[in-house]
Amino acid sequence: MALVSQSNAVPTQSRPGTGAGASLVVGKDASYRVLKGDEKAAALLLALGPDYGKPIFDELDELEVKNLSRAMVRLGPITQQMLDELMIEFVTSVSSTGTLAGNTDTTERLLLSFLPSERVDSIMEEIRGPAGRNMWEKLSNVQEDVLATYLKNEYPQTIAVVLSKIATDHASKVLAALPEELAMDVVQRMLGLDPVQKDILEKIETTLRTEFMSTLSHAKRRDSHEQMAEIFNSFDRQTEARFLTTLEENSRDDAERIKALMFTFEDLSRLEASAIQTLLQKMDKKDLALALKGANEQVKDFFFENMSARAAKMLKDDMEAMGPVRLKDVDEAQSRMVSNAKDMAARGEIIIVKSNSDEQMVA
Repeated sequence: MALVSQSNAVPTQSRPGTGAGASLVVGKDASYRVLKGDEKAAALLLALGPDYGKPIFDELDELEVKNLSRAMVRLGPITQQMLDELMIEFVTSVSSTGTLAGNTDTTERLLLSFLPSERVDSIMEEIRGPAGRNMWEKLSNVQEDVLATYLKNEYPQTIAVVLSKIATDHASKVLAALPEELAMDVVQRMLGLDPVQKDILEKIETTLRTEFMSTLSHAKRRDSHEQMAEIFNSFDRQTEARFLTTLEENSRDDAERIKALMFTFEDLSRLEASAIQTLLQKMDKKDLALALKGANEQVKDFFFENMSARAAKMLKDDMEAMGPVRLKDVDEAQSRMVSNAKDMAARGEIIIVKSNSDEQMVA
């Protein structure tokens, strides 16, 4: 989009009627600042409003909408002079009264004027970051190592204040993730911590909101083994076996962690009877026959035992009538069954048991 790709510097131009040598930027007040490329686009769209901004948003993809929305949230106050110069830069001329401010509420209202509420919720949820009614509840939902990485660069006294305000169990995890010497310093300061003045607390909250929470969505670190397990789940059987075998030769620990996180067709045999019966009711019969065609006897028996005798016989007949089938087709049918099971678990219809241990995983 042309608006986002503009240069960060606002060029000096002539105001109409002032002559070519007149500078555009004159008499700047203390709140004046030079807008960057994404800030220019955000301010312009906020100024245009729903009626004139909608055609522009309609031309953007979801990533561009998210980037502009983030810029709007971070925009802050835009003075009249800044707005005038912005309009002169991007359009021939425009008049405006007053100032505008980009924040969460104005951004959400603008997006709701032309986007479905579900899409707006998704965009704003990503921008807002962790759930919580206030800053301290939000911090209590930030991954402990991510929060510790940020806090370790702060003054120990500031860290002590932050940890004293967030949930106790989460504070303990963050404290344990800090370097030991720093952690002990923080402990000592927390023990002697006096009530914090309101203005100091507000400054800490503001700093956390602007420097940490606003960029948290970009900094979230996903477990690499979990991500790789999902990738391996998408492999066909031969590719999966090839990669796992090679990985086991190079790093057995990594291979074992990935295998423990993977959910395969064979794992369906660990479902509770009620769960597998619910899955079978929504399973395409042709896919089921094809998936079981390549399953081991233990898995086949598990499925047959959770069906009526008549249904099991019909399924066996269907499998026999298929004759030889391609392994690729079997893999695809099994993948569809696994995907259906995960979708049902996500909706709360069944519970997926990942292993024989007491731990359960709801996908």
